[in-house]
Amino acid sequence: MRNPTMKLKEPKLGKRVPKALTIDELEMLRDSCTSVLEHALVEFFFATGCRVGDIHKLDRSAIDWQRGCVNVIGKGNKEREVYFGSKARIWLQRYLNHRGDKDAALFVTERKPHRISIHQIEYIFNRIANRSDLQTKISPHKLRHTLATVLLNQGAPLVAVQSILGHEKPETTQLYASLSGTVRQQAYQRYFVQ
Repeated sequence: MRNPTMKLKEPKLGKRVPKALTIDELEMLRDSCTSVLEHALVEFFFATGCRVGDIHKLDRSAIDWQRGCVNVIGKGNKEREVYFGSKARIWLQRYLNHRGDKDAALFVTERKPHRISIHQIEYIFNRIANRSDLQTKISPHKLRHTLATVLLNQGAPLVAVQSILGHEKPETTQLYASLSGTVRQQAYQRYFVQ
């Protein structure tokens, strides 16, 4: 006789809310950058919300300077357009002007320039974090969480943030929607009708 409970699946555990940097922590991270490469990486990761694998694969020819955007190939080999503002543009241009090599990659290693690896990008973030007084773990992915949180807290529609981050399901983006107390209170006061 077969045990009917063998067909049962364990319940899914609740997803944890991704940790993001506060604006103060982001500024501390920015202040801890000491090279144009570090500044360019931090600003570009924050502005685009890209995954480290997306940025690792980018070539400099992919940048659309006029529109402030770039097409990335994300998870599941899906292409999406991501955007960056003036701060990221300035640091990216400084970084590219500073480089003396002809490598096609957007970001290259500092010595013997060639396409920077995912591991090397993570190492650079660790190096910046160690210089800062931040009490939280820093990673390129945390800047992705930070962008999502900032956009939602500023009132960006969930569907727009979903598209920017390249999330397939709205539920994934919804995890970021735990608004700060101040924003929650403002929303309540704005929309509550007695």
